[in-house]
Amino acid sequence: MAFLGILCLILVTTLLAGHFTRKIGVPAVIGQLLVGIVLGPALLGWIQPSSFVHDFAEIGVILLMFMAGLESDIGLLRRYLRPGIWVALVGVVLPLSLVTLVSWWFDFSLLLAIFMGVIFTATSVSISVEVLRELKLLDSKEGTTILAAAVVDDVLSVVILSVFVSLSGENTGANSPSLLVGFIEQILYFVGIYFVVKWIAPFLMRLSERFLLGAAVTIMSLVICLSMAYLADLIGLSAVVGSFFAGIAVGQTPYKAEIDHNVEPIGYAVFIPVFFVSIGLEMDFKGMSDALWFIIVLTIVAILTKLVGGGLGARFAGFDLNSSYTVGAGMVSRGEMALIIAQIGYQAKLIVPEYYSATIIVIVLTTLAAPFLLKHAAARQLAQISE
Repeated sequence: MAFLGILCLILVTTLLAGHFTRKIGVPAVIGQLLVGIVLGPALLGWIQPSSFVHDFAEIGVILLMFMAGLESDIGLLRRYLRPGIWVALVGVVLPLSLVTLVSWWFDFSLLLAIFMGVIFTATSVSISVEVLRELKLLDSKEGTTILAAAVVDDVLSVVILSVFVSLSGENTGANSPSLLVGFIEQILYFVGIYFVVKWIAPFLMRLSERFLLGAAVTIMSLVICLSMAYLADLIGLSAVVGSFFAGIAVGQTPYKAEIDHNVEPIGYAVFIPVFFVSIGLEMDFKGMSDALWFIIVLTIVAILTKLVGGGLGARFAGFDLNSSYTVGAGMVSRGEMALIIAQIGYQAKLIVPEYYSATIIVIVLTTLAAPFLLKHAAARQLAQISE
């Protein structure tokens, strides 16, 4: 029953950290990430990454993105899909090319250098979503563009990873038929989303009213969320893509307000704090001195390529400078997406052990930087509006 003590410690410390960071004007998520660093292997070592933490964190990020989908305006998403595609495209090409060059400059083999570029094409907007929610900007044009870009970015990252792993099949046992099957499955999944939004989710939500149980509507919404997340994960997409679209589907029904009211306490009371702590737990300073320059240079390049890439994409789509900065800042965090890709590469022996820890540190540092950048960008934007 040790996991109960761990959960209690996480909840108490994230509650306090969130309170004090908000008090000094810093997003609460920063305090929760720092809890993971302080209590994890990097410093005190009281909490270790474990299957319990991992599973709770997975549920946390799924619920977080479900609520983001629930609060999204589908009309705005359609309207800002084109800017989202621009943001995702430029925000993938820039880190893929420059991170590859930087890694090659540090004497990585060409294969490993390209894979490092693949890792940093990923974007995890789960942390950006939390900051945008806190700043009440989630349904703004910038917030909507970030969400639209995140979906496109996720698909592009999965495609690039699949192609790369297939081309290096001698190391991984991958083959082109499985790649083709994966593409077909993913296309069918996105086609299926249309039917879920249009007919399946509304039918299931109406059906849930017939059950003689007070929480039936909320339970049915979670069934839709978890099943779509599971199917997305099954075909090689991120589970958060499935949960985000599940939120959009359920958000089009008359039960939106009730579900949002009931699901938010479930997520924020238990699972979401564990997710943010789990990111901090990945930080480990062992061997950091041996790769210090690599970590510093790669962190700067990783942050700038997404910030500039996402910002340029927004500029190409017609956004002004401050809006472009906000969108770029919202795409900086690599979070769980990059961690997953790095782990896949490590297991497939595409990334050597001595650079694996350094890569994880860079991913965590970009994730820590994202809320500060996003808050600064939002403050500039609000100042512009008030003038």
